[in-house]
Amino acid sequence: MLIRKLIYISIVMVITGCSGSSHLRQQETIFPKGTEITNDHFTGTAWLNMLAPPDGLNTMYAGLVTFEPGARTNWHSHPAGQILIVTQGEGYYQEEGEPKRILRNGETIKCMPNVKHWHGATPNSAVAHIAISDRHQGPAQWYNPVTDNEFLN
Repeated sequence: MLIRKLIYISIVMVITGCSGSSHLRQQETIFPKGTEITNDHFTGTAWLNMLAPPDGLNTMYAGLVTFEPGARTNWHSHPAGQILIVTQGEGYYQEEGEPKRILRNGETIKCMPNVKHWHGATPNSAVAHIAISDRHQGPAQWYNPVTDNEFLN
């Protein structure tokens, strides 16, 4: 009887993807992280996987941005606005003059056109989001880095 129960439990664990270890399985992602971002518009380590680049026919674009814990964008704005869809982890989003808010897996943010904002991971969690915007009114405008005081408070 005990052997039958152990076999049953093992089959259920294989079917549901559970493991007997105390560690959580790393969340699987649909898209790879992409290429490390090396420009001066970010603090910390972040990656970009351009899912749908703009072209001559469609000026909209979508990219997966993955931030290591503590990584973040500089303050910036988008002439056509921006949509952020959080796909993994926990992060921050803040518009200039507004309190910082926590972003969680599955949340969507609509950044209005020309609103200065920043986004990134929390100090203790990585975050990934799909960023969608449009270049028909011009590229993003980049400003100063987010200070440690702004990030932590």
